[in-house]
Amino acid sequence: MSDGSDIRDGLYYSMDHEWSKVDGDIVTVGITDYAQNSLHEITYVEIKEAGVTLGANEECGLVESMKASSDIINPVAGEIIEVNGELEDAPEIVNESPYDRGWMYKIKPSNLDGDLGTLMDAAAYKEYIASLE
Repeated sequence: MSDGSDIRDGLYYSMDHEWSKVDGDIVTVGITDYAQNSLHEITYVEIKEAGVTLGANEECGLVESMKASSDIINPVAGEIIEVNGELEDAPEIVNESPYDRGWMYKIKPSNLDGDLGTLMDAAAYKEYIASLE
């Protein structure tokens, strides 16, 4: 498990500690290293299924740990097209690899430019985390 300080350039970050990676017309979403570190050992991940359409800032799932549970807040409006099924049987992957194997879902955005404008880049997210401590 990481110490929560891994913040990667090229991603977009929400105040709810979700990250978004834009790849063409698809956005991959997960929780940040800071979030997984705050939750500690993740024991359960639940995400709405593919085909569900969500608005930006709408609850789309849940992450539970021995310490707490936290809603996953969708950062960009659109339709979920794929959910990381590996997390159902191995939720600890989020602790081990929050930006790579521990991604949560992929979404086909409906208002990408508008929604990205509400998110932070890596530098702004670092400042935001520093303000929380």
